[in-house]
Amino acid sequence: MSQILKKKGRLRKFSFNRGGIKTFMNPQKKAVCWKTLSMSPKKPNSANRKIAKVKVLQYNSFLTVKIPGEGHNIQKHSTLLISGGRSKDLIGLHVKAIRGKYDLGGVINRKNARSIYGVKKI
Repeated sequence: MSQILKKKGRLRKFSFNRGGIKTFMNPQKKAVCWKTLSMSPKKPNSANRKIAKVKVLQYNSFLTVKIPGEGHNIQKHSTLLISGGRSKDLIGLHVKAIRGKYDLGGVINRKNARSIYGVKKI
């Protein structure tokens, strides 16, 4: 037994990192939209939330991203800025898109909580 340990050493315990974008050790990342979809939340909520399948440019990997706010102008090949942050009522989503940056515009006619939705002060 001790001879095997001398040669190979001990194995590290395997664990999942459920951070989504956080696994790449960056606060934000540039990504390209591959497809826009809608997803229904878990109980008791009932509305279709807008999501997008995006490809993270630097790592060549796909993620599912929530698009916050009402309405969006995202199509295939649109550029997004994404960051970590979970959505409580959407299962398996740990990444959000940042509005008002690149191709994702801010929410129209937004007066309150503007910084979250990418709207400049008028």
